[in-house]
Amino acid sequence: MSRLYNQCCSFHGKTVRINCHDGRVHVGRITRVERDMVWIQPTGGLGGFGLGFFGEGFGFRRGFGTGFGIALGAIAGIALVSAFFW
Repeated sequence: MSRLYNQCCSFHGKTVRINCHDGRVHVGRITRVERDMVWIQPTGGLGGFGLGFFGEGFGFRRGFGTGFGIALGAIAGIALVSAFFW
């Protein structure tokens, strides 16, 4: 778990792709890192990233602020998005 924490800290402020153990994929900019949670600000729209369950009060109309949290224990892999485009 400390490897993921350190990796998230080094990617802070960068756009990443996070694959979770349950198969969900999240793409966004890391806005905050805690010992057990990483917070990302989603990029793009709601399509394909498992973000549609938040509803209007938390959705894009009012903004995500620091984003939404993903437990480090749920993360299967994390990679910089820029690595996919070179």
